[in-house]
Amino acid sequence: MKRISSFRGGLPSLAALLLAAGILVSCGSTQKAVIDSKDLSYLYNPTKSPIKPRYNIVNHGDENSVLSVKFFAAELFFSEANPQGVPMAQLVISARLHNVTAGGILADTAYSSLNIVKKESVPEYVFRISFRVEPGNEYMAELKILDKLRMQIVQAFIPFNTLSKYNRYNFTALGYFLKNELFNPVVRENEYVDLIYNGGRTDSLYISFYKPLKEIPYPPSMLLPEKTVDYDPERVIAVPYSDTLPMMFRTEGIYFCSADRQINEGFTFFNFGNTYPNMTHAEVMIEPLAYLASEDEMNRMRNAPGPKAALDEFWIGCGGNVEKARELLRIYYTRILYSNYYFTSYKEGWRTERGMIYTIYGPPDKVYKTADGERWGYRKPVLRSSWGGRYHLREEYLFFNFRYRANRLTDNDYYLIRSETLVTYWDRAVASWRKGIVFRLDNPDDI
Repeated sequence: MKRISSFRGGLPSLAALLLAAGILVSCGSTQKAVIDSKDLSYLYNPTKSPIKPRYNIVNHGDENSVLSVKFFAAELFFSEANPQGVPMAQLVISARLHNVTAGGILADTAYSSLNIVKKESVPEYVFRISFRVEPGNEYMAELKILDKLRMQIVQAFIPFNTLSKYNRYNFTALGYFLKNELFNPVVRENEYVDLIYNGGRTDSLYISFYKPLKEIPYPPSMLLPEKTVDYDPERVIAVPYSDTLPMMFRTEGIYFCSADRQINEGFTFFNFGNTYPNMTHAEVMIEPLAYLASEDEMNRMRNAPGPKAALDEFWIGCGGNVEKARELLRIYYTRILYSNYYFTSYKEGWRTERGMIYTIYGPPDKVYKTADGERWGYRKPVLRSSWGGRYHLREEYLFFNFRYRANRLTDNDYYLIRSETLVTYWDRAVASWRKGIVFRLDNPDDI
């Protein structure tokens, strides 16, 4: 086990930040490992946790995998109450690495105490943790981060594997000009990137372009599967490989990059438009209304000569007045924004099944992670009963179960197990929104 102490801004050297073991955490998990089953609802509720780190893991050879953790300066709490008298954030990281293939046994551990000195010109701070691994295994990294000044803990789970030399864990994406590590595979049309292959020698990089998937999932009450990318690429191009080759993906869609054309593994970039994950144009803001509006209403708004006027008319029709419509719009599109932030996979986050539930029902009150999925709970109205002269309160929850799905394009693909939630209150939820009431399962209809 190694300890790490202080960090004074910028990107620290790898040697100074190695933790001889580890686990880390992210919102996406899979594989069969030992996982804490406590409530993790703060992962998807921005009001419950001020720190939202980003994670990225890359294999370097057969025996070493490096996990990068990024903290945003705007989310850290800096205090001058320290012997140095300088603005400093204080974090403690504890990590556990499980070998899933070997039955979830503990493979490595790490502990780090970080003193991050604030630098005005540094918007983010990146730390790297090195794991001892073996080829041919699946792993689960578990991370707990303690903010010592706030006395708050965030936890995450990151799955990765060393099964292949060609999968996504053998690539490093960098910004072309600053050479900064990219933690998010979503790019914009004017953004230059580098893609470094760490799995060995290769002469060419094969890039397959797929049109973006625009379908939205069916309501949870319908026992119909979610549509996936099951179509052929529009085109495949081969480019000479170079770790300094500037690449730009101008057209919206999916770009699957492989080091071998015969192997269906690689790294994926996504272009969902220049404003993603935000929605700033009426034409784009109309599309998520498909969860609330009929097909006829959607077609009228899409074909309207003034998209903004059509959008305003829809929300005023729900709220009854401009002030209420603005409040509904603010809440609805804030949920869309966070759906894009949390659940982006091979399609926009709001188009996923988790994004659908999050948008209509709101952040879950309970989140439990298992070895192969997530379980979301929404609190029902509290039941009050009396027995023996005493009143008893009982909480019940509506649960949605999501299962991880292996996907060559992304490691954040989950699907809703519809047969396990037969009563969803979906129609009631949609009707509530259409009446101008933000839906909450535990609220009476008139609130």
